[in-house]
Amino acid sequence: MEQVRMPMGSVHLTGEPNFEPMIQIDMEMKAFVSAWRHCDYVSTYMARMISQNRSDSVRHSNLFSSAFNELLEVAFRTRQAEGELACRVSRHGATDRIELTIPCVPEERQFYEEAVAQVTGSEARERYINSVSGDIAPSREVVLLELAVDYGATLRVEEADGDAIKLVADLPLEGPQN
Repeated sequence: MEQVRMPMGSVHLTGEPNFEPMIQIDMEMKAFVSAWRHCDYVSTYMARMISQNRSDSVRHSNLFSSAFNELLEVAFRTRQAEGELACRVSRHGATDRIELTIPCVPEERQFYEEAVAQVTGSEARERYINSVSGDIAPSREVVLLELAVDYGATLRVEEADGDAIKLVADLPLEGPQN
């Protein structure tokens, strides 16, 4: 289905809100995974760029940077060092959407699909509390659970070109619960 460009705040024919692109950074995975600090650098830069027009820009920048850093750390742990990491941020009203296109092997694709299915379930809060309290061995799923429980994120996995997935996180950071 062809996407029609509409004014900010409108809705696509599919019923999904129209998220307006704000910023995108692409980098080679080899360069990204070469240093842990790249997660912090990218998340801090993106947060500062998109938070300027929020009601409390410092608060929004801190929340967004923390949430985005967590997603980047999940991507950092990939076993696929070839390809490109694409980080795109879009906005619709109070919600910021992060789209991370991550090169990955089939086993990691399965991990992401299963982990996202777990964080969208009704027991997500209980699983998260058990994970951080030490009752269950910590895993990469904990980061995604934290985003869903603490930040109110809605997560999904989409297909991407080549050996990659797109991890999408909608963050309602400007909403009443935050």
